[in-house]
Amino acid sequence: MQLGAFSISLTVQDIEASRQFYENFGFTVFGGDAEQNWLILKNGDTVIGLFKDMFDKNMLTFNPGWDSNAQPLPSFTDVRELQRRLKARGVELVTEADESTTGPASFMAVDPDGNPILVDQHV
Repeated sequence: MQLGAFSISLTVQDIEASRQFYENFGFTVFGGDAEQNWLILKNGDTVIGLFKDMFDKNMLTFNPGWDSNAQPLPSFTDVRELQRRLKARGVELVTEADESTTGPASFMAVDPDGNPILVDQHV
């Protein structure tokens, strides 16, 4: 099962303090908008998102159709197909993608320890 690019989405209290902290570890801003309270940082292929006032908890994020540079992949497993496979395996979803659509969509599950997992397709 190809889930796409992986990142960790961190809930932060101060977007600038968090940016500066992770820059000390060699991360650089890759995308986002600090004025809108979100930034994406990279260090090599490692991606973290900083989000203020958007999520209740830190979250694992997968982006079908993207590589670690947010560039479209030539082929990938669509988010709706991933959703069908997980549901067939008995995974309970908190939110679901509309299977009658194509293109961007997302779904969310929560692991047994309460960690949210977002599968978020942008292409």
